[in-house]
Amino acid sequence: MSHDYAAILEQIADEVAKADFGTARKADYIPALSDVPDDHFAMVICGTDGQEFAIGQSDQSFSIQSISKMFALVLAQRAHGDDLWQAVRREPSGSAFNSLIQLEQENGIPRNPFINAGAIRVTDLITSRYANPDRSVAEFLGQLCGNPDIRVDNDVYISEDQHGDRNRAIAYLMKSFDKLDNPVEDVVRAYFKQCSVAMTARELARACRFLACKGVGMNGQPVITAEETSRINALMLTCGMYDGVGDFAFTVGIPAKSGVGGGIIGVVPGEFSVCVWSPRLDQRGNSAAGIRALEILIRAIGRSVF
Repeated sequence: MSHDYAAILEQIADEVAKADFGTARKADYIPALSDVPDDHFAMVICGTDGQEFAIGQSDQSFSIQSISKMFALVLAQRAHGDDLWQAVRREPSGSAFNSLIQLEQENGIPRNPFINAGAIRVTDLITSRYANPDRSVAEFLGQLCGNPDIRVDNDVYISEDQHGDRNRAIAYLMKSFDKLDNPVEDVVRAYFKQCSVAMTARELARACRFLACKGVGMNGQPVITAEETSRINALMLTCGMYDGVGDFAFTVGIPAKSGVGGGIIGVVPGEFSVCVWSPRLDQRGNSAAGIRALEILIRAIGRSVF
């Protein structure tokens, strides 16, 4: 890798520590996410050449939440191929990630796989094909990052389940349009469990490195094809940051997927994958410090995908 990434990460951590993120706050609608200290920060870069650079609490687990949607999509892609796109579209939503309005207007077909409706439909497709859908995403993540002990955080899962009425409403609305194949409770249970997986920033950076390597995983084996990898990266670029994708493409300009646990994964194809974690979220549900950190990183190396 051609840049001094260790020095860049030191600079990023210093600037983030000094920054004022105003009204940014942790997700409080999932009570189990509110216990993380505000000042936690981690960032890990995983190069296609195998080099890694890390700073902060890079080996502390956190709830990956909607970052799981990208990995679930890859599982569904492997199981269903292009038939997947009959069930979910590929367009930015421009609406909140948990909105029901657009879903009803479009007859129960989700706008993209990274809003909640789309992710629930993807989980439905996984439920139809995998013997253990509740554990499928966690096991897949373990394979990708080389840690077979990746698990669901049961406390977070219980919290999600107890406060998941809106996601159940989304699932029942799709069911009413005959756009959900399996029982609602089976699907939302698997969905809540995939969102409740706990991982470190280092593990997530390793897990998504295949997206920077034309679909080849850390073990040298293909995860998906190079063409499928390009499509996943395109979807992350256009849909991966909730309704903040336009601003993120403008200021950072790389494929990325965020989660309300404060994590963001990103990819510079051909060079590296990255994971940044800081729990305080902006008004769109993205890590405020995480976006700032990625903006500084991309400016430092001059490598937006544009």
